[in-house]
Amino acid sequence: MQLPKHGANPHHVYKRLGIKPPERTVDFSENCNPEGPPKNVLEMWPALLSTIPTYPDPSGEPFLSEVAAYHHVSPAAVIAGNGAAELLSLLAERYRGKRAIVVHPTFSEYEATLRAKGVEPIRVFATEQDGFKLPVVDILHQLPTAAALYLCTPNNPTGIMPSREELLSIIVQAGEANCEVVLDEAFIDFVDEGKSFIPNVQDFPHVIVVRSMTKMYAIPGIRLGYAIANPDVIKALQAIAPHWNVNGIAATIGAQCLHEAAYRMRAIEHAAEQRQHLQKFLEQHACTVTDAQANFLSFKPAAGLDARKLYKDLLTHGIVLRHSENFHGMDGRWLRVGMKRATDMALLQRELTDWFVRNRG
Repeated sequence: MQLPKHGANPHHVYKRLGIKPPERTVDFSENCNPEGPPKNVLEMWPALLSTIPTYPDPSGEPFLSEVAAYHHVSPAAVIAGNGAAELLSLLAERYRGKRAIVVHPTFSEYEATLRAKGVEPIRVFATEQDGFKLPVVDILHQLPTAAALYLCTPNNPTGIMPSREELLSIIVQAGEANCEVVLDEAFIDFVDEGKSFIPNVQDFPHVIVVRSMTKMYAIPGIRLGYAIANPDVIKALQAIAPHWNVNGIAATIGAQCLHEAAYRMRAIEHAAEQRQHLQKFLEQHACTVTDAQANFLSFKPAAGLDARKLYKDLLTHGIVLRHSENFHGMDGRWLRVGMKRATDMALLQRELTDWFVRNRG
């Protein structure tokens, strides 16, 4: 039976598998900030009701200008979107009828949006034998055959971040091959904003950086993202975007979120602390763990233990992990865990400990 292709919405998982959900579930399959939306956003909510009777700004203001100021770029280099998902769809339309390189295992929406727009994906694989490191040589080999290269930095689901040297090498050679590079930085604000490629975009007109507001600010319900690129690329994307594609409430909330410096720092520190604790725990139980730098990690149970059984057994205990059935190159043998509150992480470790003991024989 095919499982849902994304994390979150765990009720769909229980329904597909015919499992009755326990009274309490903890969803480790999604990777949003467990702190929830910033306090200032929650407090401003009543005032946002006044925006409902009016049409929003067609360019996504005040969010667009705040993005430009936050990243020290021109507003002409920014496009706001109804989540990063919409921006990925617009980019796929840009490459209609062409070919695009996708490095697996990675976010399934790249291929989904590309295929929907008649783009032929070229699959390149990072291997678990090499720790899922970026397969630079294979990527470089394919650059002349494609109109675009999609890279997730840090990668979802492995959490691995390529080195700046690797990234620059690929980007420079992509430019020489007339291949655009789409950098999905949906999780980079959990790593270090200083590692974003946005400050370099002005020097590389073939690079497009896509960002999501969903993960860091825990606002998946309002759908908000943006892309930064050469103004000519932005104009082309704006020409095919729906009018009023960012609602007024989302634009106002997004603008406020970018001022939440202390909130972001807490999220970065919490994610790093909990990820390191979980990695140590899993390695003590002979699991293979990805060298993640984001607010999640992926692991493969010790030899002789079945990840699919672990996934289903934990569901009955109210623990929802992210399966890897549709992550090509992981193929169900790995599980991804998003970092949650410390109490939830402790619960997960207790449940995992009990499962490891019961199933080692």
